[in-house]
Amino acid sequence: MARVSVMSRTAIAPCSTANLGPGYDVFGLALDALEDTVRITKMLGSGKIVIKNSDRAIPATAESNSAGIVVKRMMSDFQIDDSIEIQITKGVPAGYGIGSSAASAAAAAIAFNALYNLKIDKNKLIEYAAEGEIASAGAKHYDNVSASVLGGFVIGHKRQFIRIEPPRDLFLVVAVPISIQVPKKKTEVARSVLPKEVPLKSVVHNVSGASTIVAGFALKDVEMIARGIDDIIVEPVRKHLIPGYDSVKQNALAAGALAVTISGAGPSMIAFLKSGKKANKVADAMAKGFLEADVKSMTFSCCSSSGSHLA
Repeated sequence: MARVSVMSRTAIAPCSTANLGPGYDVFGLALDALEDTVRITKMLGSGKIVIKNSDRAIPATAESNSAGIVVKRMMSDFQIDDSIEIQITKGVPAGYGIGSSAASAAAAAIAFNALYNLKIDKNKLIEYAAEGEIASAGAKHYDNVSASVLGGFVIGHKRQFIRIEPPRDLFLVVAVPISIQVPKKKTEVARSVLPKEVPLKSVVHNVSGASTIVAGFALKDVEMIARGIDDIIVEPVRKHLIPGYDSVKQNALAAGALAVTISGAGPSMIAFLKSGKKANKVADAMAKGFLEADVKSMTFSCCSSSGSHLA
């Protein structure tokens, strides 16, 4: 295998939101607000992986760190036995449903691929990045990592990933309830409340909504996207995990949001707007909704990100 002369490479990956209501485990949308930076360096020695992290709450061992899991798997598959240092600079807060583990995993896959000139295609890079989700969710998931790698709106189907460029007038407001203490492996906890069986009419409703969302992205129609964001399967059983859920949603809609839903597995909430004119008003309304439940939040407005890239 040809090795490159550089000793380190750095990649940056954005945060993301998943599901968009009825697109459970299928839809991902990259957001241009927050990002993780991962620098991977070859060191003297053999087979050792060292994690350096800017966030003490993030695991420092390769076996339990999303970036470390990705690098360990890639080293095994390509029979690379160098010692590696992974420097992670966290910009995406962990555990809040905005793709924190996915951002670190995506950046790690991009940086490692570049460091060793592996020339891995984007679909396979997403496969590697999905390994990192085991750290937070207990299993591989593709919605957040596919969005972080590819950018834009991504549909995952049978490990093939379809990217659609979002409408230019799509704006989003995210409210992150920072005073909520999220459990370890929060995504796994959020999955544990899901029903094992659902009525056929509920499936039909969600398929209809998901199809409308895809059509809205394809036709660059923000209002059509918003009409499809109506989940009656997952969101109703997860909303009790989010103090202030009802107030946040009602306040955002009253302030001018076209649709509001849980971001990924939560507890963050995300609002969809046709322009940025009402973004500040919607952000304030969502923050007040959380305050009604004695929850402090961080809000930000954003558009879609173009995805991961080398620094």
